[in-house]
Amino acid sequence: MGERDGREGTTRTVIPAQRWSEGWPALRVADWKDTQATLHMWMQVVGKIRMAHAPLVNHWWQVPFYVTPRGLGTSSIPYGTGVFDLEFDVVAHRLLIRTSLGEERRVPLEPQSVARFHERVMTALADLGVEAPIRPVPTEVESTVPFPEDHTNASYDAAAVTAYWQQLIQAERVITRFRAEFLGKVSPVHYFWGAMDLACTRFSGRPAPTHPGGAPNCADWVMDEGYSHELSSCGFWAGGGEEGAFYSYAYPEPEGYRDASPGVEGAFYSEEFRQFLLPYKAVRTSSDPDATLLAFLRATYRAAAETGHWDEGLLIDPHRLEKHAR
Repeated sequence: MGERDGREGTTRTVIPAQRWSEGWPALRVADWKDTQATLHMWMQVVGKIRMAHAPLVNHWWQVPFYVTPRGLGTSSIPYGTGVFDLEFDVVAHRLLIRTSLGEERRVPLEPQSVARFHERVMTALADLGVEAPIRPVPTEVESTVPFPEDHTNASYDAAAVTAYWQQLIQAERVITRFRAEFLGKVSPVHYFWGAMDLACTRFSGRPAPTHPGGAPNCADWVMDEGYSHELSSCGFWAGGGEEGAFYSYAYPEPEGYRDASPGVEGAFYSEEFRQFLLPYKAVRTSSDPDATLLAFLRATYRAAAETGHWDEGLLIDPHRLEKHAR
């Protein structure tokens, strides 16, 4: 509803307070697998554009997306003496490309092939004077079909994509709170488009043994950079289980780590994936989803820190920042 705010000719929209407490949507993986496969390839097109221009940051922190109030975005990408960005707006269902010159282009998010999406994005960038020298081949997936030749993946269920983004919002909120409890080196809460996972990683400060690699269509040295130092990583992956899953793992995995008990109903250690998993559905249907997820994240980090002999001082004293709470 509209309400006058005291300024001539101005109204503001009043949002009912209870709407801010809504969330944790249900989204079965099986119900949107075709759309997910298409969206994954679209994200790789956009992600590779960011990677082509952003300067290298350790652990590839220059390549992920970030959850935004309207979808997923790249943040600012350096170009010439300015910047540009790309954002998947899944409220209005369009890809927005904006530049610091004040120009923008839009590519509709609708049923269309990866080839068509790739063509539209490259045309829009050319219109803006932005060159995009990407390697147009998927990464971290089994498919090697180049983007300009992929006419198979062409699905787009707008409602499912919006629900997925709402899942990411919930995951990002809670993981951001968890991130704030760590004093040491810790990544942003960011979205890696290679495997479509939202992640946050804590580091012990010690170097790690060379990662064995093995990711499909991804050079081993790429994984070596990502896992160059001891870590405990957590996040959300929409491809696991009935509705996706939260995960937590340590690299290198300390002896005894997998035997730890997370103490959260539904959580378990997966021998297949070598990580702890907590089904999204178990969180969504719990009486307090935020508390359930936080308990899982804290317990699995504690398992990594204790079995890996991390410095106890890396955790922030919960009382140290109380004076800044409000």
